[in-house]
Amino acid sequence: MQSLSRKNYSNEFVSKFKGDESGDLSPRQTPGVLYSKAIPTPVPQPHLIAWTEDFAQELGISTPNEDDLAVLAGNKVTSSMQPYAACYAGHQFGNWAGQLGDGRAITLGEWESQGKNWELQLKGVGPTPYSRRADGRAVLRSSVREYLMSEAMHHLGVPTTRALSLVSSGEEILRDMFYNGNPEYEPGAIVMRTSPSFLRFGNFEILAARHEIDNLQKLVNWTIDEFYPHLTGENRIISWYKEVIQKTASLMVEWQRVGFVHGVMNTDNMSILGLTIDYGPFSFIDDYNPGFTPNTTDLPGRRYAFGNQPSVGYWNLGKLGNALLPLFEKPDELEEAMQTYEETFWRKYYEMMANKLGLDNVEKDDLTLVAQFEKVLSSLNPDMTIFYQLLTYLPKDLLEEESILDYFNDSFYEIPTGNGRKSFFDLIQKYQDRLKQNSISEEESRERMEKANPRFVLRNYLLHQAIEELEKGESSLFEKLRVALKDPYSKNHDEFFKKRPDWANDKAGCSMLSCSS
Repeated sequence: MQSLSRKNYSNEFVSKFKGDESGDLSPRQTPGVLYSKAIPTPVPQPHLIAWTEDFAQELGISTPNEDDLAVLAGNKVTSSMQPYAACYAGHQFGNWAGQLGDGRAITLGEWESQGKNWELQLKGVGPTPYSRRADGRAVLRSSVREYLMSEAMHHLGVPTTRALSLVSSGEEILRDMFYNGNPEYEPGAIVMRTSPSFLRFGNFEILAARHEIDNLQKLVNWTIDEFYPHLTGENRIISWYKEVIQKTASLMVEWQRVGFVHGVMNTDNMSILGLTIDYGPFSFIDDYNPGFTPNTTDLPGRRYAFGNQPSVGYWNLGKLGNALLPLFEKPDELEEAMQTYEETFWRKYYEMMANKLGLDNVEKDDLTLVAQFEKVLSSLNPDMTIFYQLLTYLPKDLLEEESILDYFNDSFYEIPTGNGRKSFFDLIQKYQDRLKQNSISEEESRERMEKANPRFVLRNYLLHQAIEELEKGESSLFEKLRVALKDPYSKNHDEFFKKRPDWANDKAGCSMLSCSS
């Protein structure tokens, strides 16, 4: 085990690419470089709120001492660190936004563990050249959300960046939570997040937009060498692009499986490694509504709504492909690669749905049943998590309409009536008939469902309650959630196995948030 403050850090990215080494933190365009040197701005009274001990042990990082806490707060930069903010661009809500970059994140260096490098990045440690008009800080509210949700997604089995620590800064930060002209002071906080790489589609887009083709070629080659080393030969760039497509399609399926809505799927928030990255106005869906977006900035168009995520993933990959065009004589190969997205997504989607429904597989004859589930759930809006849990343990002897409706009663926010009641009963009947045709045992069917359908998800109202308590100096709910999120498929935390309460429907922070969240 090694200390954060005594480790000899690697700096592979900084050593391989051009950067602005001036240390000037004033907002500006930075053509010709892939990053800018950025030293964290110290905070007055750092206090460790949470430390991810199990993950730290995996990486060989010892429990923080006072010097380590200074590192986690951005108050200490060791001699081997070369802190920087990355330069990238992006398409935001479908429109080209130009240069963006790490506006409130600074990468300290790379931690080597078992032959693998992990970037250690602090979020909320002050301005960088890419902060534009912002202060580079983060509030407790958004920091708690990122810390808990990134760990929750990991334990759900969804590819994601990780979080090592959550530190309060001892200062008050002015934030307009909903961009509605009502700013308030909130307690500040800092998250240390980690990933093999925080490279996103936008890192490549900025180089293509600036016609820095040499830098683009170099970044692509380095990305493949570092993270896709199995790809070799003269066609390895197109092979790499295909893998990014496959990873992105797989990620979209995983989000659909657990009911996660990212909320701001701009190309600058799309990981080149197929990870969930940049947790902002996210949410799990409570009532099943494909049109739900948790992001007030996404209204009224709902571009990033739950049901739109797979198509947005495809659109974003197209923008990455456009950025790679200068490396190809003709666009044909890139266009052909893009055509693999749909096949990959639907194949993985139906595999996922087979597991959620406990089927041996989804054959052509089953497509209608899967589509019927989507149609009925979308019209009746039961709680997604609770519905699939009840479906997992559906008794074989429930055959009558009344008994089936009663059994699923706890999943409904509004009890079905009329045609809705009939369509739900018809769906469950057809599902029960299909289960009888399974080539796998009842035990294996249930095991598949138990592994695919989480029983605990980190709902927005729970996060909101935990944040409110932390702001008052109370951490009991926060700690309970930390325990529960590590065990999301068991019945060990059924105090949280309940629908979103009525009071949370319209309460700020419980249903929708802004991009600043």
